[in-house]
Amino acid sequence: MFLILKKEFKKIVVDYFLKEYKAGKTPNPCIVCNKEIKFGVLLEKALSLGVDFIATGHYARKKEIGENSRSNSCKLAIFKAKDKEKDQSYFLWQLNQKQLKHILFPIGDYTRKEVEDLARKFKLPVLKAKKSVEICFVQKTISDFLKKYLKESPGKIVDKSGRVMGEHQGLWFYTIGQRKSIGLPGGPYYVLEKDLKRNFLIVTKNEKDLLKKELICKNVNWISGKAPKLPLKIKAKIRYRINSARAEIIRRFKNGFYFLKFEKPQKSITAGQSVVFYKGKEVLGGGIIVK
Repeated sequence: MFLILKKEFKKIVVDYFLKEYKAGKTPNPCIVCNKEIKFGVLLEKALSLGVDFIATGHYARKKEIGENSRSNSCKLAIFKAKDKEKDQSYFLWQLNQKQLKHILFPIGDYTRKEVEDLARKFKLPVLKAKKSVEICFVQKTISDFLKKYLKESPGKIVDKSGRVMGEHQGLWFYTIGQRKSIGLPGGPYYVLEKDLKRNFLIVTKNEKDLLKKELICKNVNWISGKAPKLPLKIKAKIRYRINSARAEIIRRFKNGFYFLKFEKPQKSITAGQSVVFYKGKEVLGGGIIVK
């Protein structure tokens, strides 16, 4: 059986992606797709048909934790995959206990090579399939995709002191830390900040200006279903393709936002991206970076 979810995908994932970029943020559509499409619409449909579990190709592991895994007191948790290079636990921080009860990650205990060896052994056609790309609906570059849907909105490129350096074609075509395609002579320059009110793209030649030790995040989800006591020492990732870093979640504000401080400065903390909390190999949860 096939489910065609083009309309849902366009509305929930693609439209969200464009809306966030237009607001000056850098979203991660894969995380939204996992929560709302794969483990939202698809899972709900499967359960309505009497299906007990859905299995996905994520490199991640699910385990029962607690004093007694046979009792109702245990919780389901997400852990990093065996294959450190392919681990995709970062993308699953928005899942909850209800969803995890019906999800299987069958390749989480295998490396990519082991999975391919098994595919050859059982003569599965998946080896001929194209390797997955970073964003499935972006065929070329993000910039090319955005240009199809978002109009240009020229503004000034300035340095930290406010000195005009050049002109940009729209703040949504840039992300924090970006070095390429800024179009200024005498570089390299890095995107430091986006001033939406004045439509200014603020750049710097000093890469150290991109380093920050603190962030605020929103829409925080705790996979266990229960928020821990704060402050809490953890390891956190602010992007997929980087190592986690020692940090401490200091406090929760009245508006539900959380304040987190890293032990060492992190490069290019970017609004719209996800910050994911780890305790060892376990994913505790995460949130969306505000600033």
